[in-house]
Amino acid sequence: PYECSNCEKRFARKSHLIQHQRIHTGEKPYQCSMCQNCFARQSDLVQHQRKHICEKSFQCSYCEKRFAEKGGLVRHLRIHTGENPYQCSYCYKSFTRKHVLVMHLRIHTGEKPYQCSLCGKFFSQDSSLTRHMRMH
Repeated sequence: PYECSNCEKRFARKSHLIQHQRIHTGEKPYQCSMCQNCFARQSDLVQHQRKHICEKSFQCSYCEKRFAEKGGLVRHLRIHTGENPYQCSYCYKSFTRKHVLVMHLRIHTGEKPYQCSLCGKFFSQDSSLTRHMRMH
């Protein structure tokens, strides 16, 4: 097994470890040629690129906004319905998106999974690491 030196998580494949380590480094090596957005995983880039080329066949019944993927429509509908399905187990605050809950939980847990490769400082959000890297 391959073990992450930052958090000791283990992986059966080296490629999975490399992909996981991007959580800590903030590395996003896959760039969209159409809009310059960057992604940590190639599969996320491929899914993103569909937005540029696919017909948007999923339409909101409230405001008629259209989406290329059903998941995009489902997330968008929460704006209209007020649904917040992801709840913090510490303070019971609710969120429309799971990744926002994950970021929020770090306030309670103190988790800082993103590390600067130059000075070793840790951050709770990848955007904080990116902002910090600009200072070097």
